[in-house]
Amino acid sequence: MAIPEKFIQDLVDRSDIVDVVSGYVRLSKRSGANLFGLCPFHSEKTPSFSVSPDKQIYHCFGCGKGGGVIGFIMEIENLSYPEAVAFLARRAGMQMPEETDSAEGRKRSRMLALNKEAARWFYSQLSAPAGRGAVAYIQRRGISPAMVKNFGLGAAPDSWEGLRDAMREKGFTENELFDAGLVKRGKNGGFYDAFRNRLMFPVIDVRGNVIGFSGRILGDGEPKYLNSPETLTFNKSRNLFAMNLAKKSKSGYIILSEGNIDVVSLHQAGFDSAVASLGTSLTPEQARLISRYTSEVIIAYDSDGAGLKASQRAIGILEKLDIKVRVLRMEGAKDPDEFIKTKGPEAFRKLLEGSENQMDYRLRAIREKYDLNVTEQKSDYLREAVDLLSRLPDEVRRQVYAMDLARELGLPPDVIVNDVERRRKRVVNSAYREVQKQQARPEKLLQPTARELHYDDPASAAAEEGLIRLLYLEPALIGTPGLPPPEDFSAPGLGRIYGVLRKRIEAGQHISTDHLAGELSGDELGLLVSILQKPEQLSRSRQSISDYISKIEERKQLRDGGTDLMALREQLKKKKGYEG
Repeated sequence: MAIPEKFIQDLVDRSDIVDVVSGYVRLSKRSGANLFGLCPFHSEKTPSFSVSPDKQIYHCFGCGKGGGVIGFIMEIENLSYPEAVAFLARRAGMQMPEETDSAEGRKRSRMLALNKEAARWFYSQLSAPAGRGAVAYIQRRGISPAMVKNFGLGAAPDSWEGLRDAMREKGFTENELFDAGLVKRGKNGGFYDAFRNRLMFPVIDVRGNVIGFSGRILGDGEPKYLNSPETLTFNKSRNLFAMNLAKKSKSGYIILSEGNIDVVSLHQAGFDSAVASLGTSLTPEQARLISRYTSEVIIAYDSDGAGLKASQRAIGILEKLDIKVRVLRMEGAKDPDEFIKTKGPEAFRKLLEGSENQMDYRLRAIREKYDLNVTEQKSDYLREAVDLLSRLPDEVRRQVYAMDLARELGLPPDVIVNDVERRRKRVVNSAYREVQKQQARPEKLLQPTARELHYDDPASAAAEEGLIRLLYLEPALIGTPGLPPPEDFSAPGLGRIYGVLRKRIEAGQHISTDHLAGELSGDELGLLVSILQKPEQLSRSRQSISDYISKIEERKQLRDGGTDLMALREQLKKKKGYEG
């Protein structure tokens, strides 16, 4: 049963988009009636994320995301349509109608219930003979019983069907287990446990749902860590291990580490704001998740080469979100777990207090590459350092660092300051020219932001966009003769938007981005919003819609068989009554 449209309308009326978005994005810059801020869906330094209080929609001119308040919550919280509606209903103090789950919503709920039962079963195995290896590993790593319970750690026995059989007894099917990534399919068509002989770490999202698992092997073998595959509930690039716990911390910062054991060790030592990425380097999506809970991050990656490289990458991602970044230097230990075990929590606390800001860290990393006693290498260091400083957006910070660099190298401060500012101008001008170059390309302006929605026939797509725009703004035009079927559209994405829109209008249903969010993908919804931003003269809507229909038909016939263009135009003129 679908969610009643009246409920959706009442919910949207009670969920002002500015209020909702302001909980995630700092909106301040005004342009006409709109509010602007930094987009929460992609990294940027110049605000291109627009919120319209009048239209109750948002649109990013950079990445193309757009929609209404429900679509925004779907994107920012990674929720399905029914879940986003329920999220906003709780916020508005509204009771959800009964039996409103979609098929996808029911499947997602079922998967979350399965993950929860699997986590309980893994935890129970620590008390069974099959879990002795995991218990021994836990003891060897010095993990306390309190932390085992706090993180819900468990054991995957060294067997092929332990979890499978236990979940089947709970009423879950093998196909459900497969979809959740808990079993794999064998060559003979049967199913076997995906996690075997591993210490299990449930991955819990910020709402408290078990969305997946990470398992550390207990013996020899690869991979060392095995994560759940991408599923309906689990997306490793959008989640962080222990973020559900770290978000409650009063420390004022997030400690970003590499491994699950490091996180557990840090929490056990009293550093309850530690999180870790899930088998990947920090992603922009994970950084945006962090930015919702803090404005400061301390990177505590391993001290090896890979850790240093990952730190540099993480700095670049975090600084784009206006997050203050500091970096730990762990001398005498390869990771936080080893440092705490050898030197103690208090030493680690002092390490945190003395951590370098990201610019000091990056300058030191450059300095260590060169021998400053060699003139040529000293020059190379200066050139690379000036290039780094020129990319600082704050002029005062650029000058302070430039003067420090001058003192270090024994050079006149004015020389370095001026060099940095000259380089800064070149960087800014180069970026500006590139933007202008991109914007000047006609094909770029005509194409949607999402590559998956590329227009192969821009001329037809322009007419298809116009038809969609007119029907959305003036649904009464649905009675216009000759409306093409969706399959006549040159762009499949536009055809899908048009098909959904036309079906709703013909059924007499509400037309808004919030109602359409349940039927269109995020990219399609963003494309629709960008189409609605373009001008349209409604005073001549009937003439315009006929023109759009003619153009779509003309382009389709050309694509289908190369019909003679002049003959086709004559045919269309007669059809529209231009000639008797």
